[in-house]
Amino acid sequence: METQEFRVDLVQVSDFEFRVRFAGTEAPDLAVDEPPPLGKGHGPNPARLLAAAVGNCLAASLLFCVRKARAELGPINGEAHGTLVRNERGRWRIGSLAVTLKLADTMQSLPALGRCLHQFEDFCIVTESVRRGIPVAVRVVDRDGLLLSTDNTDRNPEERP
Repeated sequence: METQEFRVDLVQVSDFEFRVRFAGTEAPDLAVDEPPPLGKGHGPNPARLLAAAVGNCLAASLLFCVRKARAELGPINGEAHGTLVRNERGRWRIGSLAVTLKLADTMQSLPALGRCLHQFEDFCIVTESVRRGIPVAVRVVDRDGLLLSTDNTDRNPEERP
């Protein structure tokens, strides 16, 4: 199986605000924060970032498919809506995401669009990963690199702290 790796660095600014650095890219840092009353809302929170990632990936996948068919597509705009729900233990979870992509073109003006509409979701790395669930291994180490705890992958995700 072919693999690729990427890294994102997190630096705590204050309280719940973090600066996210996208290692290996020229992308500017991104402020991430929780909304009040927990944080100060100086940036999107992780749930909103996930919705943005899913929405952006879908838009980019559609654009890629249309361009691969040698067609041009006008600007794509969209919306990603998330719903937070409490689980049986009273903890907030993302219950659903709904994405609407808004095209500047008509279906008739893009002959390749029909085929792409049946394929583009399958090429979206983020959406297809989120739909299937993402195994996450967690390790906690101290300043000197001493391993303090390992992931809880053997437990049900809803049982993880």
